[in-house]
Amino acid sequence: MNIFKKLLVSILILMYTCIGVFADAPPVMSKSAILMDANSSRVLFEKNAHQRLPMASTTKIMTAIVALENGGLKDIVVIPPEASGVEGSSIWLSPEEEHTLEDLLYGLMLRSGNDAAVAIALHICDSVEDFAELMNKTAKKIGATNTNFTNPHGLHDDNHYTTAYDLTLITSYGLKNPIFEEIVSTQHKTIGWPGNEWDRAMRNKNKLLWQYEGANGVKTGYTRIAGRCLVSSAIREELQLVAVVLNCGPMFEESMLILDYGFNNYKSEKLLHSNQVTDSIPIKNGKTEMVNLVSAEGFSIALKEDEAEKVKIEIDIPEIVNAPVTKGEQAGVARIFFENQLVKEVPLLYQETVAKQSIWDYLRRLLN
Repeated sequence: MNIFKKLLVSILILMYTCIGVFADAPPVMSKSAILMDANSSRVLFEKNAHQRLPMASTTKIMTAIVALENGGLKDIVVIPPEASGVEGSSIWLSPEEEHTLEDLLYGLMLRSGNDAAVAIALHICDSVEDFAELMNKTAKKIGATNTNFTNPHGLHDDNHYTTAYDLTLITSYGLKNPIFEEIVSTQHKTIGWPGNEWDRAMRNKNKLLWQYEGANGVKTGYTRIAGRCLVSSAIREELQLVAVVLNCGPMFEESMLILDYGFNNYKSEKLLHSNQVTDSIPIKNGKTEMVNLVSAEGFSIALKEDEAEKVKIEIDIPEIVNAPVTKGEQAGVARIFFENQLVKEVPLLYQETVAKQSIWDYLRRLLN
């Protein structure tokens, strides 16, 4: 970073410290940036968020997700020759070394090992190309439709790109996996180094884990073409935020400004709790006359103080159902709108099983 940029960043941080909260959005110099509420996927701030850009080693967020979903943590990975000596950042793997997939994931996410990325890819799939295809399928499933992976590490390829928006979707998805969150929030980790007198001691490259309150991830990245990239996340009072800056010299400083903007202006509002009774439906010919419906999952959204009135929940359920009904089966849906835009559909499930009444149940009900 040149002297002018350093001075400008210092001025921005000083302004922010004195003012406390930006009224609209923090000023940033990154080529692309975004801040997202991880729970609702609501975008709280953005700059060129849908511009396709190279993302360097932030690629490894998807590599870790695919590995966790398609492999076992205790899998033994024999390091293939192709994974040794990969250019760029490395954890210095040698052919025929044996590691658990878990250890390689720590080497991938803490020290950004390109060799670990290739070893993981070849453990999950027959080739790097097949693994990249699996990454792309997973991206589409998540909703990251403006992304294309050609490798598991992020070394430059003209056809390897994403957007800040897609990266927040991918990261928010990953953070819902407790193992993923544990790995990316780890500051230090030691793994074995066969044939050496000492183990590999790894320190996470993400400085926010030390410098920012509530930081719990996620991944740094750099190539000459992509510039400095950072996907960061933090959680405070149940508000989980994800920030992305792409091609950003002061990536740590600007990420903290963006995250501060979110925490200073928004609070997490719980709209539905998991297994919350939301309504009930009459049952025709059932052993009971009514059955409760419960939400399949909880849902919260980041809101400013004056935004509660912009939220609306619509319950879509039948007027009556025929017995029998089975506990856990879907009966309807709760649709959550913000500013008249649909943001979430939560399935509503039968809280209990209700059998069809017998003739004796019918007669007993008549007598009663």
